[in-house]
Order: sequence, then structure tokens, then C-alpha cells
Amino acid sequence: MVQYSMKQSTYMDAAPLLSAEKDLNPHPAYVRRFHAMAKPTGSRCNIDCQYCFYLHKKDLLGQPQQSHMSDETLSLFIQNYIDSQDGDEIIFSWQGGEPTLMGLDFFKKVIQLQQRYCPLGVTIKNDLQTNGVLLNKEWAIFLKQHDFLVGLSIDGPQELHDMYRVTRSGKPTFVLVMAAARILKKYGVQFNALAVINRKNVLYPKEVYRFLTQELGATYIQFTPCVEGNNFTQTAPQFWNEQMIPIIGSELSKPGHPMSVVTSWSVDPDDWGRFLISVFDEWVNNDLGRVLVNLFETAVAQTMGLPAQICVMAEFCGKGIAVEHDGKVYSCDHYVYPEYELGNIHQSSLNNLVFSTRQETFGMAKRDSLPNYCKSCPHLNLCWGECPKNRLIRTPDGELGLNYLCSGLSQFFEHAKPILNGIAAILERKE
Repeated sequence: MVQYSMKQSTYMDAAPLLSAEKDLNPHPAYVRRFHAMAKPTGSRCNIDCQYCFYLHKKDLLGQPQQSHMSDETLSLFIQNYIDSQDGDEIIFSWQGGEPTLMGLDFFKKVIQLQQRYCPLGVTIKNDLQTNGVLLNKEWAIFLKQHDFLVGLSIDGPQELHDMYRVTRSGKPTFVLVMAAARILKKYGVQFNALAVINRKNVLYPKEVYRFLTQELGATYIQFTPCVEGNNFTQTAPQFWNEQMIPIIGSELSKPGHPMSVVTSWSVDPDDWGRFLISVFDEWVNNDLGRVLVNLFETAVAQTMGLPAQICVMAEFCGKGIAVEHDGKVYSCDHYVYPEYELGNIHQSSLNNLVFSTRQETFGMAKRDSLPNYCKSCPHLNLCWGECPKNRLIRTPDGELGLNYLCSGLSQFFEHAKPILNGIAAILERKE
């Protein structure tokens, strides 16, 4: 039952970036393991989701209107990415913005370059995160031929999806996304559903889940809670004004208040907990072993003492870098801010940037910066403070660094833990 998710399939485990070999072979002393999310169009996109955390990068990073990855940067990235790792499988993730804006010819070059630089004994795979608007027969044939795994962004039934996911002219996109899903199914392209859970659709957990599993037909679902600080377009995570950080449970620690720490479309933390509980019960009772849900799969794995399958729930982070269209490298997909720029592949190798002391420190800080409130939490091994970019509030005693979603996650883990223990026990007996 336990499998890796599409977007974080190369998140190997919760160990540091460099992991010591455990066999008797002394060469090499360490295995280099990391995952790059490539953004060939930068922040450029053909739709205008209100809650998007990336569209503003155009202004923040000074990206040109028609930003795109050049052939030179593409070739350098592919060769560099392959050369900087030691595993026998390398996964390329193409995201954005909207990566399909690059066109099919770009991705045909991707395949050619991967074949040119791939060493013997190494398998290369690709995944593509898309809003689906541009997918057609030609795309589907190509994606199937080259075994791309597609992540399709869809937020639930039509009325919920179209609340935030609209075109540049404000028109709904649901019909276009469903047409893309039909094309992918027709040509046998494997795809997963990615649903952003925001302040509105969080109130309809069963409707969202049942739509994704029964109408869309997804057997793997990635739920991503929408959490954005109220000044996220300008201020990088961990560079917030400490005097403005509220205490958990206060009015300012939830969406809706004019002085809230988060945007109006961010999910309410307690609603998030209720959403997870409702969907979890539905999953356990009807779809256990048939439908994979990223947050539930990793919870089962962690309950069994296995590594986290998604970075947000792991003890450490730092393995999921972002590579922009111009070759700039950032510590994380959610940390694409000038403060977290590691360098550029035109001046330094990915090997030197990713395995630098700076990035290692960034990854270790996920655990090392946890407040005492988290360290004494009975659910620490299932959460590890969730994503650091969401550590927007204070603990009850005023300590900084508490995750905005804490109250909801605590509710969920308290409810799910006995069931998780039962599932883990069954799976362990089978092994």
C-alpha cells in the first residue's frame, strides 16, 4: 500500500543530504541524493489562480514577460543534474508556472539530452505538473511514449475548482481540466490529482474526495493545504517581522481578520484538521489499499518507523531544490526568494550548490529550529513541525516557530493514531 508520491517521489528519506554507505564498499564514502524541480517557464502561466504562490515571482525576481529556459541552460541543467547524483534512478520534475507553455519541441529536446547524458545502468524518469489547459492528443501521445507521470491540478467539483482556478480573463477552467483528464485516460497516460485545499473547498471534504476518486478516477491524490503569509509576495519565510507574529488560537492566527498573519484564501487550521479527519475516515472505510493519499501514506509509513515519504513531514529538508528558467538555484520550491538563492548553474555545479554547507544548514534547520512545544508533542514523529515556510505563529507561551497548521494537524493525528497503529501492525505482520 505505501508508495511514494508523484511530486516528491525522489525524496529518498529523512536523512541528511549526504548519506553514508552502509555496505562494505569504501567507495564512495557518501551517496549524493537530491531532487530538482525545474521551472522552464519561470512564473509564467496561462491561468490566474488567485491563491498561486508563484505568479508574483515575475516581479520579485525581475523575470521578463516571456521568460523561458534556453537550449544552453537546458543542456547544462540536464547534464549537471545527472552528473551530481549517484543513484541508479534519476527523476526530472517539470513545473512552473505552467511548463507546457514551452511546447512539445522543448520536451522532445529534454528526452534527447537525457538520452545523450544518461550513463549506463541509470534509469531516467520524468514527471510533469500541469493545469491541463494545453494538453491535447499530440501531448498525450508524447507523454505516453516517454512514460511521463502527470500531476493534474484540480481542486474538486466544478463549483469548488472554479472559485480560484480561472483564466487570465477570469473564465472558469474546470471544463478544460476535465477534458485534459479524458485525453490522458484515452491514451493511457498515468496521472495523479493535486488538490490545493483552501479556505473554501476545505469545508467540503467528502465532496472533494469523492469527486477526485469516483468522477475523476484518480488513484493517487496529493492534498496541499494553502497557507500563504499576508506579505508572501515580498517577504521570504523566516524573514517575518517578529512583532507581528500572533499566538496560536488568536484571531490573527486564522484567515479572515484584516490583520491576519495569512491571506484571506489560506485554509483555516482547524478546518484543515476536520478535512483530514473526514477524508481519512472515508479513505480507511472505502479505499484503503486502492487509493493512495500522500498525507495518509506517509503517516502509515512513519507509524511503522519508516522514513517520511513527503518532505513536509520529514525530520530534515533541503533535498528539494528549485531550478529557475535562467539557471538560478534556490533552496526549495517554496523558498524562491533572493535570500535563498544558492547560485547559478552557469557559474557553479549543482553538486557544489546542493551539497554546500549553506544548504545543509538550511535542511537541518527544519529540526533544529523547532520550538519546545513541538519537541514535547506526542505527534512529533509524524509531523516534525510540517513545512518551515508555514511556521508563522507562536506557541501558547509565546515561543516563535510554531506551524500555522498545528491545531488542525494535532486534531487529525489524535483521531488517526489508533487507526494508523492498527494498519501498521497489519502491514508489519505481512512482511
